[in-house]
Amino acid sequence: MNNAKKTQVRPSAFKILGRIFSYIWKNFPKRFIVVLIAIIVSGVVAAINTMFIQVLVDHYIDPMVADPTLVDPLMKELSIVIIIIACMYCIGVVAMYIYTRLMAVISQGTLKAIRDDMFWKMQKLPISYFDSHTHGEIMSYYTNDTDTLRQLISMSLPQMINCFVMIVCNLVAMFVLNWALALVVIFLTSFIVLFTRLLVSRSAKYFKETQLCLAEETGFIEEYTNGQKVIKVFNHERKAEQAFDKLNNELCKASTAGNKYTNILMPAANNLGNLAYIFVALIGAVFAIKVPSLDVGIGTIIAFVNFTKAFINPIGQVSQQLTFVILALAGAGRIFNFMSVAPEVDNGYVTLANVEVSEDKKITEVDHWTGKWAWKHYHKDTGKTDYIPLKGDIVFEDVCFGYTKEKEILHHINLYARPGQKVAFVGATGAGKTTITNLINRFYDITSGKIRYDGINIDKIKKDDLRKSLGIVLQDTNLFTGTIMDNIRYGKLDATDEECIAAAKLANADGFIQMLPEGYNTMLLGGGMSLSQGQRQLLAIARAAVANPPVMILDEATSSIDTRTERLVQKGMDALMENRTVFVIAHRLSTVQNSDVIMVLDHGNIIERGTHDQLIAQKGVYYQLYTGAFELE
Repeated sequence: MNNAKKTQVRPSAFKILGRIFSYIWKNFPKRFIVVLIAIIVSGVVAAINTMFIQVLVDHYIDPMVADPTLVDPLMKELSIVIIIIACMYCIGVVAMYIYTRLMAVISQGTLKAIRDDMFWKMQKLPISYFDSHTHGEIMSYYTNDTDTLRQLISMSLPQMINCFVMIVCNLVAMFVLNWALALVVIFLTSFIVLFTRLLVSRSAKYFKETQLCLAEETGFIEEYTNGQKVIKVFNHERKAEQAFDKLNNELCKASTAGNKYTNILMPAANNLGNLAYIFVALIGAVFAIKVPSLDVGIGTIIAFVNFTKAFINPIGQVSQQLTFVILALAGAGRIFNFMSVAPEVDNGYVTLANVEVSEDKKITEVDHWTGKWAWKHYHKDTGKTDYIPLKGDIVFEDVCFGYTKEKEILHHINLYARPGQKVAFVGATGAGKTTITNLINRFYDITSGKIRYDGINIDKIKKDDLRKSLGIVLQDTNLFTGTIMDNIRYGKLDATDEECIAAAKLANADGFIQMLPEGYNTMLLGGGMSLSQGQRQLLAIARAAVANPPVMILDEATSSIDTRTERLVQKGMDALMENRTVFVIAHRLSTVQNSDVIMVLDHGNIIERGTHDQLIAQKGVYYQLYTGAFELE
């Protein structure tokens, strides 16, 4: 087992159960009370019905066998008692029906609430969390772990509560019936409890390992499913199979060890219970013959044999359910660990507002979209609100950054992008180009230095408002299940169909969309795999265009488009970039020639900057890249 598994911190079982019950109580307080009442009623009825055996034998059957003349009068009383008992059985059945039906509603509703909270939590997590955890591992929280939690809430918890009520009711009934035999049953049962506790403790650690192994295997399958083309191209099938076998063997070993003890548990408990029945019958007979003062009759012995069964069976069921509880607690612990991860920190207080600007330059905030924006800065001390027009002026002042404390990626970066300027970054892979754009939208926070946006330190701007002002087209295109129109509208949820079509035309995506059978209503599935990579990239550009942001970040936006299509798109891109501050990352130097400034990065340092003509004249690294003296790595 790897170190990550060993060092993973889990909350205690009581805390986990307490959190689960808090969800149940928060969402279904009245129904849960009804469930508890129904379970108690069911347990009390079962105990009374068992006690009836003693009454039936000692008060009716035995007297009628000893004196036939009592048959007629006693039969009338017996008929009434039987009717009462039958009614009580019916009450028990109704109570069981009520709590099983309600628990189905409670369990599914609770899981829905937990899944909602998980998804809400996921939206609040920083990008760094997703960079350090596989998608399969996160998916495991929603599938494997949630499924074990469903079994816990819908089956294990109500059954354990029912068993606890049954044990208490039977215990009380036994002492009411005969205290001596009750003590005998408790003494014999204690051995069964010790035995089951030993087996459950042995299986617990293996079930926890099972959940961890299952999560790791799920992550592996997700990763290798996405990489099937690469696996086949490089003939990596055998190696992938060996890696999977290793993970699967770990899962198999942990699961086998846990289930080994679980499978022993119930048969062993049942056989020990059978021995207990025999001892109770023998000791009861001894009491009846040798100790008359205890008033043990045949009916009492028969009742206690049944009580022993009714008392031991719930203990066996609880022991069996404990294995599922342990498995569920391991899954629930992982879920609650996930939900307790620190969310993305946002201490910003400057927000973005739609505004109208009068002829005398007076800025007025409005509640509708105008295409004009301003930074809204409320001063708590004076109660005054300032509006700073959003221009797209971005400045880096001596910025240093590293994804980890041990390794710094960017070193003392100084740059500025004036409103409407197009700034391009070129350099080898790993030079820090994408990292700079990640800092602009605050996917990560800088280690030192300052980044100013229209003169405002960006850590003072609320992240949602900061990102609302940025349009981003990434190299890896993410399309979602839905129509093409829905995917374009993702950039601006209240955009009209006309605005979406205009954005598609701007990105030169309208041509291929119109050729599709359903046009803009064509349904995309599986991330739009029915489209070519270039077509998906065009849709991503259209999605950014419809957002109409003042600042645009293009991270290898045309890398997946062929040269002919690139020329068509470039016109649309130029229109898209007009009057906007634009940051461009590109390997194709042809796409950055018309930039206002080109920055050449190398190992986190800006080594050259200037226009295309200036850098060519310098005959430095950019000149060598452009002329092909050496290529980008």
